[in-house]
Amino acid sequence: MAKKDYTNLTKDQLLDVIEKLEGKKKYGLVWDEERVPEKVVTDCQDKLPVLTEVKGKEITTDENEPTHILIEGDNYHALSVLNYTHKGKIDLIYIDPPYNTGNKDFIYNDKYVEKEDTWRHSKWLSFINKRLELAKDLLAADGAIFISIDNNEHAQLKILCDKIFGEENYLTTFDIQVRYADKSLNEEKPFKPLLEYILIYAKNANEFIPNRPEIEYTSDKFIYEITELKKGEKFEINKQEVTVFKKGEWKIEKHNEGDSSYLKETWISGSIYTTMSYGKVFQSVVEPRVKLDGLGCLYKVHGRGEDGLGYRYYTGPQKANATRGKMYSGMPLERQDEMNTEAGAVRYLPIPTFYDYSAEFGNIRHEGGVAFSSGKKPVTMLQHLINLHKRKNVTILDFFAGSGSLGHAVVDLNFQDEGRRKFIICTNNENNIAEEITFKRIKNVIKGWGNNKALGNNLKYFKTSFVANNRNKDQLKIDITKRCTEMLCLKEGIFNLIKEEVS
Repeated sequence: MAKKDYTNLTKDQLLDVIEKLEGKKKYGLVWDEERVPEKVVTDCQDKLPVLTEVKGKEITTDENEPTHILIEGDNYHALSVLNYTHKGKIDLIYIDPPYNTGNKDFIYNDKYVEKEDTWRHSKWLSFINKRLELAKDLLAADGAIFISIDNNEHAQLKILCDKIFGEENYLTTFDIQVRYADKSLNEEKPFKPLLEYILIYAKNANEFIPNRPEIEYTSDKFIYEITELKKGEKFEINKQEVTVFKKGEWKIEKHNEGDSSYLKETWISGSIYTTMSYGKVFQSVVEPRVKLDGLGCLYKVHGRGEDGLGYRYYTGPQKANATRGKMYSGMPLERQDEMNTEAGAVRYLPIPTFYDYSAEFGNIRHEGGVAFSSGKKPVTMLQHLINLHKRKNVTILDFFAGSGSLGHAVVDLNFQDEGRRKFIICTNNENNIAEEITFKRIKNVIKGWGNNKALGNNLKYFKTSFVANNRNKDQLKIDITKRCTEMLCLKEGIFNLIKEEVS
């Protein structure tokens, strides 16, 4: 479509065009991002953030075990640095950002954002948008991000994430029950929220394959046996060869025990009817023949299935006014082969999207050996999220670390299953939280809190700092190289060797 040329319009005509454009319906988020710019972002126009290790705060228990990273500083600066060192290298991101409740949980430009702030939502959207854009570039091709949120910004965050990560990469939302229904809250409020939410997006939905629950695949559902009593009538419909058996020309028997030689029954209804190939066959083969063949017919559709039979059976409606039928199929040959192996066959189950963690939320105040009145997330819930990735050597980032729950979850999970996961967690040091809460908790867990045994993981502690951006390019490269050497060496797993060479 050719662009319209407005260059020769008069002032009145331009105003008329603007009025019409403003009157059009829009979809998506619109907020004033420039009215209140964020200082930590504008700071980066004059200086480049880097990382400096804090000597004396490293924790070393076993140099052969994973080394984790704790970054103290503004997370926008930390994310900017990580985009130099870990771009495309982060497997999972979990964040628990401020919910913007207006109750002193969200600070913007060193001030709490109150409920009465006219620009409350704009500030929050600008704040989270900039960080999510940086975070997206950190994700590996098969990576995923999990974001906790409540009703204050849930709707806005979903639309924003659709824009940043792509609606096609939205995987699901977990509904998390965080409190008991009978727990006392503010009685002045007419409604009592029980749920929070975790939005889940993949970097690429085709690449991230979640670790689904599985059960043993058995022949329990293969309990039907169909016998053709007559030859039936062959016909072709929509380029498909079919044999129809009228009522009385076939019979079906249901056995008490399953067997790989029997058939499984599948109702052709709901999403199976509308989206699955079985439903499409029912629509194109069975439905056009119902008036001609009558009720109670069996349709043998040739050339279909992976069970080696060379056909699948479909039944048409059995009663007047009925519209749906069933499909009968044998056990796939691949499954039969798997069942004959020592490992056996497994069936993957869908992942539920509702979880009741109300008990865990009620008992986390002192988790990790540090008291933290609000904002903690249960270690068991975070480990559940981590385990959605199939590998045990992933790198996991949390840039709203707070009390360090994610770090605790990773170290403890490594202890449980001998994994080699690594975490990178970032937090500011407001009210000394980085030193007195986050670091203390991670140290407690690595040293054996809750297990009475050192867990064999290591930690490096970094702070964000800056390199002035007002020098010539060559000098700037030299300065950045000097300041980033420790981080780059740690990323490549040769930190100690390079440190010795540099010193």
